Amino acid sequence: MTTRRGFLKSGALALFAASLGGVPNFLAQATNSRKLMLPYKKNKILVCIFQRGAMDGLMAVTPFTDAHLQLARPSLFMTAAQSSSNPLLDLDGRFGLHPAMKSFEPLFREKRLAIVHGMGSPNPTRSHFDAQDFMETGTPFDKGTASGWLNRAVGLMGHEAATPFQAVSLTSSLPRSFYGDHSAIAISNLQDFGVQMRGNQKAAMAASKNFEDLYDQTSSSLLNKTGKESFEAVKMLSKVGSRNYLPANNAVYPNSPLGNSLKQIAQMIKLDVGLEVAFAESGGWDTHYNQGTANGTFARNVNDLSQSITAFWTDLDAYQDDVNVMTMTEFGRTVHQNGSNGTDHGRGSCMFILGNEVNGGLVHGHVPPLAKENLEDGRDLPVTTDFRSIFSEVAGKHLNIQNEKVLFPNWNGQKIGVIR
Repeated sequence: MTTRRGFLKSGALALFAASLGGVPNFLAQATNSRKLMLPYKKNKILVCIFQRGAMDGLMAVTPFTDAHLQLARPSLFMTAAQSSSNPLLDLDGRFGLHPAMKSFEPLFREKRLAIVHGMGSPNPTRSHFDAQDFMETGTPFDKGTASGWLNRAVGLMGHEAATPFQAVSLTSSLPRSFYGDHSAIAISNLQDFGVQMRGNQKAAMAASKNFEDLYDQTSSSLLNKTGKESFEAVKMLSKVGSRNYLPANNAVYPNSPLGNSLKQIAQMIKLDVGLEVAFAESGGWDTHYNQGTANGTFARNVNDLSQSITAFWTDLDAYQDDVNVMTMTEFGRTVHQNGSNGTDHGRGSCMFILGNEVNGGLVHGHVPPLAKENLEDGRDLPVTTDFRSIFSEVAGKHLNIQNEKVLFPNWNGQKIGVIR
C-alpha cells in the first residue's frame, strides 16, 4: 500500500478503495460498447512490464548450440532437438525460445516481437533492490536520483496531461519508475478505484464527498492538487457502465496478477482515457531452487508472461499500431547451475519488445561463446547492451522523446536498432 509519505516523496498519488464493500465494476460497459465518450485524442502508448527477481535469460532464450552452457547446466540445459520430449523453439539456428513461451513464436515470426540478449545494467551490483532502483531511475551509478525514468519521460512528451490517466501503474503502490514531479497514479484494481458502499449509493456519494472535502481543505498544495486529480479520475470512470469486460478476438488472459493488470490496461486504452505510459509487474523470477526445465517454476513464470502479453496484444486489435510493450528485469542468472538445481544472481539477461514498429524476428545484442574466459567475473553472461540503449530508443521513436540528457543523465551511448 502506498503511504502518504510515498505520495509526497514521489510527487504523485495512488488512490485506493475505501474498503467499504461492494464493487460497481463501472469500467467495463463502455469498453465493451467501444463508444468512447471522452474527447481525448489517441496517443502513442508504452506499456512496461518489470520482471522482479531477475529472470534467467539463458533459459528463456537459450543459445542452444553452445557446448559450454550444456556443460555448465547438466540438469537445466534444454535442447532444440526435435527428438527431445519438449524441445526449445528454434528461432534462428542459434537461439531457442523456451517451449512454455510458444505463444510468442508467431509474433516473432511475424517480426512484431524482438528479443535483446545480453542486456542489463553497467553497475555490477547483484542486489535485487539496488539493481531495480538503478534500472527504474535510469541512473545506474547514482542512488540519490529522486525521479524515475518513466516519470521524466512523461514530462518530456511536450504536452500537459489531458486526464489524470496519462501515466498509470497497475500496482498496489507507485513504482520507483514513476517517482517524480509529473502526474502519475497507481491503481491496484480498477474495480476498486473509488469509494464504494454495497447497496447504498447515497452513502457512498456522501462518503466520497467528505473525502474530497478533506483534500480540498488540506494546507498541502501537493495533496490538494493530486487529490483533486484523483477525484476527477474517479468521476470520469464512474460515468461508464457496469457490464463485465469481454476481451476482443476471444483473447484469454491468464488468471494471474500480470494477466489481470494487462487486461485492465487494455480496458483503459480502449476507453481513450488519455493513457500514454502504463506499468505492470511480474514476480517470482528469483529461481535459486528447483528452477525446472520444460516444467516447474521457471516454465510457469514464462508461460504466464508470454500468455499474458499475447492475450493483451490479441485483445488490442485495432489499437496495436499505437502500443509498444517492453519487458525488463534487474539482472540475469549465473551461467552455471547451483547445487539446488537453480541459478544464482548473475549479470546479463534478455528482454522482449513487442509492437508493429519493432525491428522484430531478430535476437538483438551480443552473446559471446560461454567459455569461462568470456564470462563476467568468470561466472556470468556479460552485459553487452546497456539497458539505457534500449529504453532511450523505444522512448525516442515510439513516444517521440528526444531529450536523452534529461531522460538518462550522464549517458551518451548508442542505439541498437530495435525499433524501425
